[in-house]
Amino acid sequence: MEQFEGQDILNFIKELPNDEACKAYLAKIKWQDGFTCSKCGHTKGCEKSGYNYHCYACHHVESSTANTLFHKVKFGLQKAFCVAFEMSTSSKSISSIQMGKRFSIRQGTAWFFMQKVRKSMKSSQKYPLEKLIHVDEFTVGGKEEGKQGRSYDSKKKKAVIAVELTDNNKVKRVYIKSIDDYSAKSLTPIFEEHISTSAKIITDKWRGYEPLKEVYNIEQIYSNNGANFKQLHIMIMQVKSWLRAIPTHVSKWHIQAYFDEFCFRINRSQFKTSIFHKTICRMVEEKPVYQKLIKQKLNV
Repeated sequence: MEQFEGQDILNFIKELPNDEACKAYLAKIKWQDGFTCSKCGHTKGCEKSGYNYHCYACHHVESSTANTLFHKVKFGLQKAFCVAFEMSTSSKSISSIQMGKRFSIRQGTAWFFMQKVRKSMKSSQKYPLEKLIHVDEFTVGGKEEGKQGRSYDSKKKKAVIAVELTDNNKVKRVYIKSIDDYSAKSLTPIFEEHISTSAKIITDKWRGYEPLKEVYNIEQIYSNNGANFKQLHIMIMQVKSWLRAIPTHVSKWHIQAYFDEFCFRINRSQFKTSIFHKTICRMVEEKPVYQKLIKQKLNV
């Protein structure tokens, strides 16, 4: 089976009409470089019915979903593929309530699996921003009386955004990171994880960026009410509007996953033909993290 491309839901259902077709798709991705037993590491085996693999050394039989984020999906593999398709190809966000109704899944089950998809959308951190980068902080949440600027006691969720611009002043890539405050310590991780030390970085005059000048090429200019950071503020407005499309509360425990989902779409917008396939590949590469997600769920 060839990799699925495009965003047409009818073609998607035609190409992957049932759970068996989805298993075949997973198996092709999982063992594209050959079989390796997850139990003993042996590389010799044979394919069994149901797209399972039998290890000749330890006789372990491994399914195509084992050790992936599709492991033990109880509502059907095709529905799981549909959820991943909706999340990766749609430009609008969708709540777990809506997703549950769309595919006849319990809201809690839909939320839990959607968190798995968001986990796969997290940046690999292998390709840092390299050229012209604009960096600024922003907040997410309702309006608070008497809270302006960088209010440390605000209940709003705080974040820092880095936007890479092309030579034509267009947005090339975006990364957003949730922060606890506006100190240099909180601002440093987005630089270390996503920005090259050779990049030219422009920020406003906030003093929290001063210590980072020892490592990064940072130029500080006045924001001029956002006029000097036009593309960056457009992206901030877009992520806020995107989050408002989710008609449920997003807690501080999960806000980073939503930021990752937004950035995943933006950064791959020029490669939309294969965005679904990329998402599935990430979900095959990731390992199940049930206990961590359950603990996070309790903190909603």
